[in-house]
Amino acid sequence: MESHEFPELTKRSLKRINRARYKAREELKDQRKDWVKNNYYETFDKLLPPVIDTLPRVDARNLSCEEFRNKYELPRIPIVLTHLMDDWPAMNKWTMKKLAKKYRNQSFKVGEDNKGNSVKLKMKYYKEYIEYNKDDSPLYVFDGNYGDHRKKCQFLKDYKVPAYFSEDLFHLVGERRRPPYRWVVFGPKRSGTSVHIDPLGTHAWNALVSGYKRWILFPTHTPRWLLKQKLPDSEAVTWFKFVHPQTDDKNWPDDCKPIECLQGPGEMMFVPGGWWHAVLNVSDTVAVTQNYVSSANFGASWHKTARGRPKLSKKWLAQLREHRPDLAKIADETDLSVKLAEQSDSSSNGSTSSSSSSSSSSCSTCFSESEDSRERSRSRKKSESRKKRGKRDMETEGGRKKRYRSKTERDRDSYRNNSSSHSDSWDERGTTNGKSSRRGSSEHSNKDRRREH
Repeated sequence: MESHEFPELTKRSLKRINRARYKAREELKDQRKDWVKNNYYETFDKLLPPVIDTLPRVDARNLSCEEFRNKYELPRIPIVLTHLMDDWPAMNKWTMKKLAKKYRNQSFKVGEDNKGNSVKLKMKYYKEYIEYNKDDSPLYVFDGNYGDHRKKCQFLKDYKVPAYFSEDLFHLVGERRRPPYRWVVFGPKRSGTSVHIDPLGTHAWNALVSGYKRWILFPTHTPRWLLKQKLPDSEAVTWFKFVHPQTDDKNWPDDCKPIECLQGPGEMMFVPGGWWHAVLNVSDTVAVTQNYVSSANFGASWHKTARGRPKLSKKWLAQLREHRPDLAKIADETDLSVKLAEQSDSSSNGSTSSSSSSSSSSCSTCFSESEDSRERSRSRKKSESRKKRGKRDMETEGGRKKRYRSKTERDRDSYRNNSSSHSDSWDERGTTNGKSSRRGSSEHSNKDRRREH
């Protein structure tokens, strides 16, 4: 984005926005041209055929938790739930204008760089970006740390988890240990997430507050090679352009035909674990999403967690033995040497920006195993670095190891020794007047204490 193209933006705004764009997609050779080379800004409305919405809508006012579990959660049937968000404060508060005012100086994650580090942008700059950008696949806010943030935690007050999804077994390991599971998601037209499966066998729900999202879902048995094709990049709009038309081809397997849906404001998607899905924003959108594990999908989730995250599974099993012995028994009887028929998307990662690096596949409703492994790797490297520094700080002296003292420590010890000798000599001079000597010694020692502190 250049200043002469967007005179409405200040130099500071352009600088911050372009820095985030560069970090989020470092693979682009020409940052000035490659963001807009396909001209989707002009052709997007004609890029895809109209949506043939075949996903059933279910009125939540007439659906009990038991019915939802038996009809949809256990058999893993995706649906759209309505009238679940009618009383949410978010329906009135979560407009881009109001969010930009309330969280103006708060930073939100818009992607990841090639090293897996988060790329963030302040809300005041992102609002301007949404308004003026012409990128083929714009930056997409997908922030999962709002619950722990001093100011962004206000998001939690504007919505509530529906009763259908209240059973969340990962909470047993604690908020600090559990994988990331909830995100606020907002972005402009043409942003989205490419095709993926949510990791660890988790179910997901996605509540849309404003705008429209185009969804496409494939059955769990759909082969990975059929959907994960070699494309120019990993962006959602690219997948929809090249792969989506193939689903109407006569050679496409009949048992792998997709289900499509156009999600509108106030509607909540339920995506069962194991279903492939891709999402494309057809307008500016604001949403909140969460992954969860219930007793209905515990078997598949435990199998994937125990095989892929052994340390987490041990802590989880210990808590299950205490709080859910019935599920702990299922975990003990699970044969981990047998692979599940249900597939997993090993390439999914935590970057949900549609502008994340091309080596990663974005995921709008999932946390990531690879992101967690990167965190463990960074923690291990920090630990090794501390050990190396500790070794450097030791030196051999007189056949034993002695800690190396810095120049600051040596100066401080020297000062203390000099102060002590000065106090002793003063006391010797003041012996002819005991009262004066005691008062002077006391004042001197008080000065020493103040200096030391």
